[in-house]
Amino acid sequence: MTDTRHIKVLIIGSGPAGYTAGVYAARAMLEPVLIQGIEPGGQLTTTTEVENWPGDTEVQGPDLMIRMEAHARAMGCEIVGDIVTTLDLQNRPFTATCDSGAVYTADAIILCTGARAKWLGLPSEEKFKGFGVSACATCDGFFYRGQEIVVVGGGNTAVEEALFLTNFAAKVTLVHRRDELRAEKILQNRLFNHPKIETLWFHEVEEVYGADNPLGVEGVRVKHTQTGALTEIAAKGVFVAIGHAPATELVKDQLETHNGGYVKVTAGTTKTEIPGVFAAGDLTDHVYRQAVTSAGMGCMAALDAEKYIAEMEDAGAVAAAE
Repeated sequence: MTDTRHIKVLIIGSGPAGYTAGVYAARAMLEPVLIQGIEPGGQLTTTTEVENWPGDTEVQGPDLMIRMEAHARAMGCEIVGDIVTTLDLQNRPFTATCDSGAVYTADAIILCTGARAKWLGLPSEEKFKGFGVSACATCDGFFYRGQEIVVVGGGNTAVEEALFLTNFAAKVTLVHRRDELRAEKILQNRLFNHPKIETLWFHEVEEVYGADNPLGVEGVRVKHTQTGALTEIAAKGVFVAIGHAPATELVKDQLETHNGGYVKVTAGTTKTEIPGVFAAGDLTDHVYRQAVTSAGMGCMAALDAEKYIAEMEDAGAVAAAE
């Protein structure tokens, strides 16, 4: 028999946005339930040092997420290790079905499923993730002061990250598989005129190589897309900047998206087009994609949900009185 349970607020996702929403929703006495999803803790669990989280000069990403989870639990948020497989936002109450078979109905939904960086798909890339391979220049660029760095990509993200990394690196090599960039012209002009940046056309990364003890990147092997010739580029850091993919599988046919699939919300809020459904964090943020901004949006989503439920309960009381 299917186990169905009704709650006021269901939070889907467990990164900084989800756990912060859990803290605020619990403090508002909404008795929230948070479903952690396939990657409890989100993207920060795959990073090492985090130096831009306010209040911590340095903290390990996994440790930070353990603390955030403990904080949400301490406030009274119920945290469930499960995965939402289907979500019905067309009927009320909203219904979420989990991989375990559990079914939750809810008056309000807070979506915090995040986004995932797109990777090259190389075994060597996977090996050095967090040890020289990164997908976030603003997160990790500081660790490569005075070093040579490779950036892979050709869009706005790649060019912006290459330019940002010049604040730390001695040299930045941008590797692109074609002979022209997709980035905006103003960004391209800045890139081409920067003395620290070299652009390598018609090349793609074949392998990331480095040391095993301690684990660390020493360079990349790149292949010319036309001739097949291999070249080695010495580098201590490799930044993959070929885009992000928001985790919208549950809602892609139910909510409006924009900018490549990010859930659209009303400006200045976390409200989606469906009243009672809120979105926070990297799922909706295609601009900043930082842990601290995700946490801020998690707070906003909980407050938006609290107001929505209060208004719904007031309307119900009025209707009952009539």
